[in-house]
Amino acid sequence: MSAVKFFGILNVTPDSFSDGGAFFAPETAIVQAKKLFAEGADFLDIGGQSTRPGAAEISPEEEWGRVEPVFTELLSRFPQKISLDTRHPSVAHKFLALGGSVLNAVSGVHSPEMQEVIAAFQPTVIVMHFPGETIAQVHAQAIDSAEIIRDDLLTQKDLLKKCGLPSEKIILDPGIGFGKTMQLNADLLTFPALLPEEQVLIGHSRKRFLGPDRFTLTPNLLAAKRAVESGAAFLRVHEVAPYKALQKEP
Repeated sequence: MSAVKFFGILNVTPDSFSDGGAFFAPETAIVQAKKLFAEGADFLDIGGQSTRPGAAEISPEEEWGRVEPVFTELLSRFPQKISLDTRHPSVAHKFLALGGSVLNAVSGVHSPEMQEVIAAFQPTVIVMHFPGETIAQVHAQAIDSAEIIRDDLLTQKDLLKKCGLPSEKIILDPGIGFGKTMQLNADLLTFPALLPEEQVLIGHSRKRFLGPDRFTLTPNLLAAKRAVESGAAFLRVHEVAPYKALQKEP
């Protein structure tokens, strides 16, 4: 069994739920990127649009304007290790054309436009369960079935395979915190066990289902341990160093 790998979170936004504004300036974002890699991150997942409840929607042009200076600096220094977190095919296209190779399609790949971009560039793709067209639509839902999420993600995997992607370039993310009940969010820590043949990413870090102490390490580490024991291949986290002891042996 291969070791769990870590995506360090880098939000180049003024309004993300945990660190909004902290890394909005390109200079501070680049410093944080180097810090996360120094802590042991295998990849960085960088986004310019907050998807928290109540977040304001911004245009693809504004989103790209936030992240382009960061990618321009980091893609040459850390090739194959930078991921773009986006919902917009046009932003994905610009990132991949710039040399990016990992795409976190946070609203999934149902869009024909996103499928065209993926087919053209053949990146590694993280496909997340995002049940709606807008941020507001997603957070108004309260899905309580892990099987619904499993079936949707497998359908999207089939779409990616039709785009020419091999299974090893497809990572599935159940989308903890996006349109699910609090109980299901907690249960999704063991989602990898539902898909033992798939590469599953768990993004639990600092989310509300962890309770009032969600910004402290203890509940986050306990959640991560549960995910790893259930077979998670990847964890998406705000800080990396405290999690390194959870790595599975090869």
